[in-house]
Amino acid sequence: MALEIPKTTYTGKIKEIKLGKGDKVVTIGGESAYPFYLFEGAMPNKPKIAMEVYDAPPEEWAPAALEPFSGVTGDPVAWAQKCIKDYGAEMICLQLASTDPNGMNRGAEEAAQVVKKVADAIDVPLIVWGTANHEKDTEVMRRVTELCQDKRLIIGPVEEGDHKKIGAAAIGYNQTVAASSPIDINLAKQLNILLGNLGVPDNLLIMDPTVSGIGYGIEYCYSVMERMRMAALTQQDDKLQFPIICNIAKESWKTKEAKIADDPAMGDAKKRGIILESMSAMLLLLAGADILVMRHPEAIKLIREMITDLTTG
Repeated sequence: MALEIPKTTYTGKIKEIKLGKGDKVVTIGGESAYPFYLFEGAMPNKPKIAMEVYDAPPEEWAPAALEPFSGVTGDPVAWAQKCIKDYGAEMICLQLASTDPNGMNRGAEEAAQVVKKVADAIDVPLIVWGTANHEKDTEVMRRVTELCQDKRLIIGPVEEGDHKKIGAAAIGYNQTVAASSPIDINLAKQLNILLGNLGVPDNLLIMDPTVSGIGYGIEYCYSVMERMRMAALTQQDDKLQFPIICNIAKESWKTKEAKIADDPAMGDAKKRGIILESMSAMLLLLAGADILVMRHPEAIKLIREMITDLTTG
């Protein structure tokens, strides 16, 4: 008698979203089963990796993270082009760190001009990420969406505190919204409902559950993302049937374990940071991430190999 392996029955499906424009459009989502459960359903689009670029030279990065981008960290255009040309980036995430009111506090117009220059210089989808300061992000992102109205950007983080103004700007200029909530399934669903009521169409919405790196609470992040996927795929919750983006690079590399360089007991500093980032990224993929924002090319190489192994056998 043949052994019949029990299988989960899925009644929902993750929405398929197209990001960017032109020949390098990236399609995410479309899953009809749990992550990589190809024996139970389809995963038509592999998870994608966006390489991060900062709009100002990073001052607190570990030497191992800076090394691959030596000579270009002062020029976000050159940095983005290097990511694409040398490391095969299929998406770019421009972190607008310089707009932080507690830091450089760069003005909205100047920041938007930087975004426009990067968007004009690349042909892959561009994610533009603010500082989670509601007032400043609103000012900056409204100008960014206007100035780059023909670029089909992905704008984030859009939170409940600023969703009306940024969401309206995104609708007006046809930009995709990354709905960001503080690692809570109910808050994520609530924000998606609010954005939908505002008028953001389903094909211009992805979810950012807010994540942390391994050793810093990733177990809770995994659990919440897992519950999001369960609700979307087995409970027909259409308000959670959106692709997920995880901004994991900064969370992995800001840890003391990634930055300490002179402790022999902790092993090689470069390998340590790469492993921290890649392990964190892989866990989030298994939880349901569709886009990973990553930093180090070697960590990205490891994750690409893992994705290929899991999707092709």
